[in-house]
Amino acid sequence: MNTFGTIFKLTTFGESHGVAMGGVIDGCPAGLAIDFEFIQRELDRRKPGQSTIVTQRKEDDKVEFLSGIFEGKTIGTPIGFIIKNEDQKPKDYEHNKDVYRPSHADYTYDAKYGTRDYRGGGRSSARETICRVVGGAIAKLILKQSGITINAYTSQVGEIKLLKDYHALDFTKTETNTVRCPDQLIAEAMIHHIEQVKKAGDTIGGIISCVIKGTPAGLGEPVFDKLHADLGKAMLSINAVKGFEYGSGFDGARMKGSEHNDAFVTSDFQRPTSDGVATKTNHSGGIQGGISNGEDIYFRVAFKPVATIMQKQDTINNKGEAAEIMGKGRHDACVLPRAVPIVEAMAALVVVDFLLRSKTNRM
Repeated sequence: MNTFGTIFKLTTFGESHGVAMGGVIDGCPAGLAIDFEFIQRELDRRKPGQSTIVTQRKEDDKVEFLSGIFEGKTIGTPIGFIIKNEDQKPKDYEHNKDVYRPSHADYTYDAKYGTRDYRGGGRSSARETICRVVGGAIAKLILKQSGITINAYTSQVGEIKLLKDYHALDFTKTETNTVRCPDQLIAEAMIHHIEQVKKAGDTIGGIISCVIKGTPAGLGEPVFDKLHADLGKAMLSINAVKGFEYGSGFDGARMKGSEHNDAFVTSDFQRPTSDGVATKTNHSGGIQGGISNGEDIYFRVAFKPVATIMQKQDTINNKGEAAEIMGKGRHDACVLPRAVPIVEAMAALVVVDFLLRSKTNRM
């Protein structure tokens, strides 16, 4: 499927080295003031070439809106947009048009469709995520009206971890360094590690953490459309994502129920909630029974190392013959810095969709 969402829907189209990437947003309420500068800033956070530790592909990534907005506000009709691809270099990929790159989607796309766009992976390229950032930016504008904020940040690169609890972090510092880690000392170590890995022609993975604040109690649906299930689906749909955990996650498996249970208390001025109910701890990650309980929603997303490496690898071609391949062109040594806004965008799409769905649950 190329469409995400139930009420607030995003459909994306385009290939990495095609004419343009684009999308259609359906279900956006009318009357929303569109902050075009904010949307472009979100795209600039994702775009290539912004530092030495990411791909040097040069793209302005300027979004052009085609419909659904009049005099700076949404009008309730589908919002169409495109972002033109300006720095395509399909020749960088001709050497492997018949060869399957290890850990890429080359073979699986070939197996499914009987053909594939070898130019940067075509539809399977992470360039597709640019459309998600546009949709997520508009979703953020809606969430802002309800006081809901989303902050993602790089919390681990390889073995280098940010061990501080998110409550001790200043999210305004996330954008002060190229790896998008809100702790300057840890950020410097991460950047140095990525640079060393890049020099060796290799890549490195890591973890992005995300915190959603201001979510009211009651978002989510029973059974199959649980809030955390949709967040998981959203995150796992991002290129290179290998894992998702929310709240205590896998650490909760080592705890006893008496340690893990979040006792209910009356909220106070330090932790105000809309209905006066709070919890002493938040191992649940702000979600219980698949429905938000008003506490912070927090989760972590694991990213694998980028599959394209500047080293020789053994593989086979589409005839089953042994072959050798080595990456060339422009690629990320670590996807995390550019994935931070993508994680935020997908989280925003999920939350805004449930926010709009919640309006139909009561008289």
